[in-house]
Amino acid sequence: MIALAVLVVGLLEVWVPFVSRAGDGNLWLSSAQVVIVAAAMVVRRTRPLIAAGVAFILFSGLHIAGVTYLLFYGQFVPMVLTTFAVARHGKGREPYLGAALIIGTMLVGDLLVPELQVPDEIVFHWSVLFGAYALGTWQRVMANQAALARQQAIDVQVQAAARTAQAILEERTRMARELHDVVAHAMSVIVVQAGAAQLVSDDEDEVRRSLETIRLTGAEALGEMRRFVTMLRDQDETALRVPQPGLAAVTQLVDDARDSGLPVTLAVHGTPRGLPAGIDLAAYRIVQEALTNVRRHATGAAAVEVTVDHAEDGLHLRVRDDGTSVAGTTGSGHGLIGMRERGELYGGSLHTGPADQRGFLVEAVLPVERS
Repeated sequence: MIALAVLVVGLLEVWVPFVSRAGDGNLWLSSAQVVIVAAAMVVRRTRPLIAAGVAFILFSGLHIAGVTYLLFYGQFVPMVLTTFAVARHGKGREPYLGAALIIGTMLVGDLLVPELQVPDEIVFHWSVLFGAYALGTWQRVMANQAALARQQAIDVQVQAAARTAQAILEERTRMARELHDVVAHAMSVIVVQAGAAQLVSDDEDEVRRSLETIRLTGAEALGEMRRFVTMLRDQDETALRVPQPGLAAVTQLVDDARDSGLPVTLAVHGTPRGLPAGIDLAAYRIVQEALTNVRRHATGAAAVEVTVDHAEDGLHLRVRDDGTSVAGTTGSGHGLIGMRERGELYGGSLHTGPADQRGFLVEAVLPVERS
């Protein structure tokens, strides 16, 4: 629309003529100049340096040669508009090259065009062109700052989304570990006790003891599951939260395993000290999962040794059996993965694999700072 307005008003200025038309020139050449400049105005946003070059060079070349009129609407207005466009839309060095072109062309015009040498005219055209360039530069700077701010906001949103996704993934992994540890332990006890009850079906007392263990283990597992689901569904921070098991409960864990028929012994070395809640839970879950793996995978185990060592450099856990390990104890199962993740979460380490002579060994080290 601006280019069309320049074309129409510029041609009217040539042919009517307007009082703003000055000097001598050819009507057709002046009209051709107006058409070419108006066409160049179309690309003043995408190719501002080309548009300014056409407007200023045609002015200086044709008018200094004396073949076109000196026009306000058909020449000077497009020069002002392309000056603004160079400063506003120029990329890289274009604003500076455009400024050099504009200054050079106008200096030549001031020296060779008599109509431009009037002091009032000099002050006017230089002030307008400088103002157009300054306004364009200011808008370019503001636009660049706005674009930078938008990009920074996008980057912040992307980083926040990435952190949220990572937090969700970590929470899902933690929940998967908890579910696996609770369910796998309970199910392994139930399966072992059901098998034992089947083998001693003639001994009512032994069957009753096995069934009682199954009942208690199942009830405990169901309670854990209910508390876990409640914690996930209840958004109230004041909702009931039962304490998580810790290293102090390992003794009960070993006793339960021994009552279920697993030949387990527990040895504790060093002086126990207060443990962070996360490490305390991780230690309990590692021992629990190691005993679950023995129950599920170690056939013919005559002895299972659980060692808890409160050493200077941290907490050392060791679970060793002398059974024959079968599939599932090579380190690819979910239980072993969960134990390894728990250890790494607190900067610890986990080693699993065949023992020296016979059986399977789980060793974990959880660093604990001395208070």
